[in-house]
Amino acid sequence: MSSAFRIPSLARLSIAAAWLAAMALQPASAQPLPARNGFPSQPVKFVSPFPPGGGNDATARLVTTRLPEIMGQAAVVDNRGGAGGNIGAKSVAEAKPDGYTVLTSQVSIMAVNPSLYSAPGFDPIKNFVPITQINAAPLTLVVEANSPYKTFADLATRAKASPGKLTYATPGNGTLSHLVGVVLQKDSGVDMTHVPYKGAGPALTDLLGGQVDVLVTSTSSVAGMVQNGKLRVLAVTSPRRIGVFAKAPTLEELGYANARFEDWYGFFAPAGTPPERVAYLNEAIVRTLRLPEVTKLVNDGGSEVVANTPEAFAAQLRQDIDRWSRIVKLSGAKAD
Repeated sequence: MSSAFRIPSLARLSIAAAWLAAMALQPASAQPLPARNGFPSQPVKFVSPFPPGGGNDATARLVTTRLPEIMGQAAVVDNRGGAGGNIGAKSVAEAKPDGYTVLTSQVSIMAVNPSLYSAPGFDPIKNFVPITQINAAPLTLVVEANSPYKTFADLATRAKASPGKLTYATPGNGTLSHLVGVVLQKDSGVDMTHVPYKGAGPALTDLLGGQVDVLVTSTSSVAGMVQNGKLRVLAVTSPRRIGVFAKAPTLEELGYANARFEDWYGFFAPAGTPPERVAYLNEAIVRTLRLPEVTKLVNDGGSEVVANTPEAFAAQLRQDIDRWSRIVKLSGAKAD
């Protein structure tokens, strides 16, 4: 190297000291996480069991965009839609349990589908190991901005007067969104025809095109279009509401009993994945979720960051399986 490009040793020490000081001032979550026992040594694949454009895909990409900074390896999203998320979930259940294949899943797939489908192709307890719960949020009922339905009362009145005439789109049969419609019809007489899609993205396209009357989906799927005025929020399904959904009424506030539904997304590894690799993924993902800019994006999408331990997430999953299996049985809903 030419002497013109040499940094004096004292200057090098000063630069190193300044760099170390800057690193020390960073939040712990922003610091890289060294590999442990050689893991990870290659890209990690995150399977999203819905097509691009929906809440599951958006949530997966929200994390995987920043995760490489933490774990030093690429994080790749692989969309495998179909059967209300069952196809993608089954593919991960059958994947090699080495920590390099992760499922981005949600409550409808893990807690509802096993009761709704006679053969979903996986067991949420036996075939997976929880890594961390990403977030928690209500579902939302939205219409196109120029829809004649200005409030949920408008929609409900029309649905009760003309049973089955209005249509509600969802990301698929067996999703939590589907059950919202089932419960509203069974308990409150809000009778609309279900139109299932292979993900929130295609459903949103048809809502904007006027092919369906209302969309029931995750807040993260539609937050951007609510913010830019293309969609109107009629109601949400739980009090856990922030961002552009903060002032939206809940179904319970509107007088609909048994209509509190809460959605979540989370990461799962195939059963048999070494515990130390699950622990590494948990720490890397939690650090990513706690980056201020990532937390803000989650909040802007209408949900709250959870970022819990595998044990806490496992407990939440068991609780939700118990609750939703009873609701599916009472509703009589089937997706096969």
